[in-house]
Amino acid sequence: MNFHAVRSIYKFEMARMRRTLVQSIVAPVLSTSLYFVIFGAAIGSRIPEIDGVSYGSFIVPGLIMLSILTESISNASFGIYFPKFTGTIFEVLSAPVSFVEILLGYVGAASTKSVIIGTIILGTASFFVDIEIAHPFVMVLFLVLTSVSFSLFGFVLGIWADGWEKLTVVPILVIMPLTFLGGTFYSISMLPPVWQTISLFNPLVYLISGFRWSFYENADVSIILSLAMTVTFLLVCLVIVRWIFKTGYKLRT
Repeated sequence: MNFHAVRSIYKFEMARMRRTLVQSIVAPVLSTSLYFVIFGAAIGSRIPEIDGVSYGSFIVPGLIMLSILTESISNASFGIYFPKFTGTIFEVLSAPVSFVEILLGYVGAASTKSVIIGTIILGTASFFVDIEIAHPFVMVLFLVLTSVSFSLFGFVLGIWADGWEKLTVVPILVIMPLTFLGGTFYSISMLPPVWQTISLFNPLVYLISGFRWSFYENADVSIILSLAMTVTFLLVCLVIVRWIFKTGYKLRT
């Protein structure tokens, strides 16, 4: 394992976060805080509690997950796309560095950024509402697994994209709607039976439900199923990345 190469890529990507502090940290935290204030005030006055939890506290896990998903994809996709755009990716590919080491550097940095943002949002939310974390270990596990999984997904997206506009197509037109429809601001048990069944085909329901369970022990689906779906998505992304480096898909041309 070439730890020097991994450390170099990781430090370079983390330095980019420090150079763009407002865009990388302040913007997602501020936007999530606005979601919290607006939805918490507007809807919270009409829905005092959900499953014994105040509405303001109930939406915190969903808002954290919303931020983690979008930031993981954004950081990882931009991190690998920019070297492709400038042509410096060929220097990395020609160096004595394996795909595992490249992956650890880029995805590790993107995941770290997401975990930092999620932690900051959690701390910020604690000033507005009372937050209880019933299972801290499970909460950290979901936080890390989700960050890594969607950073891998963003890495794949960055390799697939051949233009700047494609970097935003999937996050805006796919991930964002699925997150809103995945129980970020409500429990799917509040929906009619037909829509509850349809919601179970949304993979983000399992991520948000499992993460919320670690806080309040309230979940729309089994915690074991949520964890299994998260790990499955992680493994699928790893297989795709392995295939990309093996075939050189959009990397060698």
